[in-house]
Amino acid sequence: MRTLLEEVIVAVYRSEHRAHLTLRWRGGELTEIDLVLPRSQPRGRRTSEDTLSLLPRLAALYPDEVIAGILNRQGRKTASGERFTAVHVGALRRYRGIPRFQPPAQPAQGDVVCIRKAAQILGMNTSTIHRWLAEGFIAGEQITPGAPWQIRITDELPTRIVPEAPPEYIPMLETTLKLGVSRQTVLQRVKRGELEAILVTSGRRKGLRIKVVDYQPSLFAATS
Repeated sequence: MRTLLEEVIVAVYRSEHRAHLTLRWRGGELTEIDLVLPRSQPRGRRTSEDTLSLLPRLAALYPDEVIAGILNRQGRKTASGERFTAVHVGALRRYRGIPRFQPPAQPAQGDVVCIRKAAQILGMNTSTIHRWLAEGFIAGEQITPGAPWQIRITDELPTRIVPEAPPEYIPMLETTLKLGVSRQTVLQRVKRGELEAILVTSGRRKGLRIKVVDYQPSLFAATS
């Protein structure tokens, strides 16, 4: 092209979003070209900041393929608008300098299982497990919506599921009356480990039983 062209003149009319090119060929012939300019510069494609902030927390608990499934269930997309795959997650994780998930060398006591597995181990249905999680009878964690629930099955947990309650454990209604607090407050304190609870699975009055001592001034000074 350099051997054929003598000069190229470019005139840009930004207010009209157009440009005019004049090509002067060797020998003196001219070629006129009009071009339409884009009205705005396209922004660079980026993964959402919300997804980027969530990735380190997920990578600490799950491998890339599980993370991809979680992000897809939440309706998140890659920078190019695609569904996430393990390859996408791995590339994004490496670009952000986020370490790959590594199982702990010495796992904590008890197995961490999903809700379905916990129901099989404890001989209950999944809806009961969901209710126990909500009530705080068993501890579980869901790091973000769409992520699997993590429930640790310890040797102690099955011992809290009994056919009959010892005398010191009383029903929920009696507990609320004795302590002068709401059912929700009792459940919150069970979840925080401030009250002991067991689950009675037989008889006419199945359900939670709470161990209440006669004198707990510091614990129940406030009835939040």
